[in-house]
Formats: sequence, C-alpha cells, structure tokens
Amino acid sequence: MNPARNTTLRGQRGFTLIEIMVVVVIIGVLGAIVVPQFMSRPDQAKVTAARTDILAISTSLEMYRLDNFNYPSTQQGLEALVKRPSGTPVPRNWSPQGYLKGLPVDPWGTPYQYLNPGVNSADGSYDLYSLGADGVSGGEGHAADIGNWGD
Repeated sequence: MNPARNTTLRGQRGFTLIEIMVVVVIIGVLGAIVVPQFMSRPDQAKVTAARTDILAISTSLEMYRLDNFNYPSTQQGLEALVKRPSGTPVPRNWSPQGYLKGLPVDPWGTPYQYLNPGVNSADGSYDLYSLGADGVSGGEGHAADIGNWGD
C-alpha cells in the first residue's frame, strides 16, 4: 500500500447529510422571504417597457410631422409610420424608409392606440397609449392606461 495515497484519502472529507439538509433549509427560508418581494417586478417592468415604446413612437411621430407638416390622422393611424398613408392629410414629404420598421405591440400583446386630435395630451395634438394589463380602457394600477399624457 502506498502511504502517500492513504494520507490523501484521510485528508479528504465530504459533507454529511445533515449539513446538506441545513443548507437546503436555509436556501428555502431565504427564498420564501426574498421571492415574494420580487413578484410584482414583472408587471412594473412591463409598464416601464410600454412607457419606453410610447416615447420611441412619439419620436417617430415628431419626425413624421417635421417631414409632412402634420401628424397622421386617426384613420391613417400608426401604420403611417411604416408605409406611406393614403387619405388626408396627404403626406408631402413622406420618408421612403418610413419612420418605424414595424408597428410595435405593447408588452401585453395589444396594439398601441392612436387618436388625433387627442383628448388627454397636454397640447391636444394626439393621444398615444396602451390599454395596460387588462386591455380595456381605464383601470387602476398595472391595468391603468399608459399614455403620452404622463401619469
């Protein structure tokens, strides 16, 4: 028998079943305390994503207005940012590249709503909004409408 190998085996020690169970219980207790505090974060992240989308679409609408001297009508809708719209007002200098690559949907899978002239925006130019988590106009909390008119 090799004495060097025998010493190495005696120096190695594994975890006992009790030590492993204690660690599992500690992880379980920490999980029970921490996880509920982060459960509302996905809804909050979706609201933030919708606000960011609204800002990006609003920027595209401003570029459209600078090129064409007005915003698209409600009938032309946000589709006017993707392909040249028909109807009035006629876009005089519509960009051949468009203003958006595609029409985004809100984080809940519903198309963003557009209304021109607006009823909620501060300047009355247009309303751009998401219907929120419930997909219905109005609501409170995460189900509230999220629009370019602010909080």
